[in-house]
Amino acid sequence: MYRFIAGVILTLVIVLAVYFITNKNQETQELRYNTALIQQQITQVGKLVVTEGNFSQVVSYKNTRKNYFDIFSANKKALVIVNAKVTVGYDLRQIQTEIDEAAKTVRILKIPPPELNIYPDIEYYDVTQDYFNKFEAKDYNKIKSSVNQLMEKKIQESNLKANAKERLLSELAKIYILTQSMGWTLTYEEGIIESVEELNSLELK
Repeated sequence: MYRFIAGVILTLVIVLAVYFITNKNQETQELRYNTALIQQQITQVGKLVVTEGNFSQVVSYKNTRKNYFDIFSANKKALVIVNAKVTVGYDLRQIQTEIDEAAKTVRILKIPPPELNIYPDIEYYDVTQDYFNKFEAKDYNKIKSSVNQLMEKKIQESNLKANAKERLLSELAKIYILTQSMGWTLTYEEGIIESVEELNSLELK
């Protein structure tokens, strides 16, 4: 009788041990599989997201130089027509993430700031200049600098940045949806993201 009871207990211990090991292996394999999927999704998201816009502007440039005790002045002026292509984008390859397998958490540590690029096509019309005040390289540099400042102001007044941010968040939403489907948690700056709406309302730096 003693041997029978001991045998039953030993059998139960072996069955439980096998079940525990098998279950543990399955959990480990599933964790590794989920981690690999998340890493793959983050890699696929890592690309350049760009929003483009085109702006046109007419700029009048004038410069006056005083000579001979301010008695004589020399002028130069030009009508400048600007057609500029502008891009606002996020290089998502610069996103910094951390995967915590033990806590089943994906942490977004850093989102890169938007990159602003201006490609102006500048044409000069009605150029006039006096002999003592001719156009020089510094004049063209000054005009280009003014054009860039003007384009930056136009970008701020447009919806280009908002559109670029919307495209950025749509890419991040792919990570959120995947983590949610696997029972993982997505965080940004120590805050847990619990919905797509909450993701879309993030204040990016």
